[in-house]
Amino acid sequence: MKVEQIYTGCLAEAAYYIESNGEAVIIDPLRETEPYIERAKADNAKIKYVLETHFHADFVSGHLDLANKTGATIVYGPTAQPNFDAHIATDGEVLNVGNITIKVLHTPGHTMESSTFLLKDENGKDYAIFTGDTLFLGDVGRPDLAIKQGEITREDLAGFLYESLRNKIMPLADEVIVYPGHGAGSACGKKMSKETQGTLGDQKVYNYALREDMTKEEFIKEVTTGLVAPPQYFPKNAMLNKMGYESIDKVRERGVKPLNIRAFKAAWEMEEALVLDTRNREDFAKGFIPGSIFIGLDGSFASWVGVLITDLKTPILFIAESGREKEVVTRLARVGYDNSVGYLEGGFETWKSAGEDVDFVEEVSPLVFEELFKRKRDLNVLDVRKESEYNAEHLVGVENFPLDFINQNMNQINRDQKYYLHCVSGYRSLVAASILKSRGIHSVVNVQEGYNELSKLNLKRTEFKEQITEL
Repeated sequence: MKVEQIYTGCLAEAAYYIESNGEAVIIDPLRETEPYIERAKADNAKIKYVLETHFHADFVSGHLDLANKTGATIVYGPTAQPNFDAHIATDGEVLNVGNITIKVLHTPGHTMESSTFLLKDENGKDYAIFTGDTLFLGDVGRPDLAIKQGEITREDLAGFLYESLRNKIMPLADEVIVYPGHGAGSACGKKMSKETQGTLGDQKVYNYALREDMTKEEFIKEVTTGLVAPPQYFPKNAMLNKMGYESIDKVRERGVKPLNIRAFKAAWEMEEALVLDTRNREDFAKGFIPGSIFIGLDGSFASWVGVLITDLKTPILFIAESGREKEVVTRLARVGYDNSVGYLEGGFETWKSAGEDVDFVEEVSPLVFEELFKRKRDLNVLDVRKESEYNAEHLVGVENFPLDFINQNMNQINRDQKYYLHCVSGYRSLVAASILKSRGIHSVVNVQEGYNELSKLNLKRTEFKEQITEL
């Protein structure tokens, strides 16, 4: 028996590969199919099942393409009603895979169809649970993503989740391994651990939601308190996963298309496209195509695309580092943005060399910002971190302007003022600066390195003065 976690940091998402005696199972796959097909091929195994723990909201799953290419059966838990052929398992149903079995445990709460898959080894012993968004390490799935007006509330779902955890999961042995659907960084929970696997025994001790003496009322209050609005693309991705979608092969064929400057500009105008610059942060700040938006591939690219680009059908032209064009289209498709229409051949340097207009973002070091902050009491500073980060610690007198809600809060910006933006590292604040500039607000300054360095300024300032004295 082989069990492998295939973790994707950009989405903080875990898919799983299980193999026994030439038969394999994939749990919660991402949109692209190659990693799973190639992994099974390496074991000379046939993918028998694609198991889905629920209709995912934070990414588009690869169940349809994977089933079409391998002949595997898609399996959901009870109450699921997909718009395509799939096996809807009953609670307690056992699936045979080689010399092992997988038992379906219906665990509603995160969503009503949510299910946990219990893996039993060759000896019939409980080995691991694949919990999807029912149970994370240190947390549980949020119960507000599948509410239906007039039918079911988040409190109802939280109540179902309480019963699922206590009746289906907590009775299992402490040594059972917990393989969750996400780790820290996912918006599907509130306070997930950075670890991506653990034991159920540890969760019974350290996970607040599994306290033995916790009442149902206490559980409902705790899991529903502090929830912020989910990203706007979540319900749209859930619908794609339920209703079906276009093959990623066709999406790539259409999107990985090189365009010269003339064709790029023509597509920009004719398609009314959004121009997305995916290069690294340092290169973008030094120069970019006026009107383009920065969301760098080396950050949480897909999730920020989902948060900030409000229409999945938006035509997207993009700038990428050479050799990463397919990666851009793939990662856009992971969150349902299937309308890439091409990229600028030769990248930004081609644009610049041709004498086209170029814009840039003014930046200052944390040290320079400190001097400005001390001297100018009327300095307009926007902290674009999440509200929870801001509430934990922030610069006195600085306004919170979360990047997550920049589209909703643009009316708070005064076009006649100059703004200094910071986040933790300088990535999110540069994204925010690019959005402001694309909307005609050009007097913005990005604070390099962000709050990580701002919080160390006393030490750095002392060292800087000592260096000046020595010189």
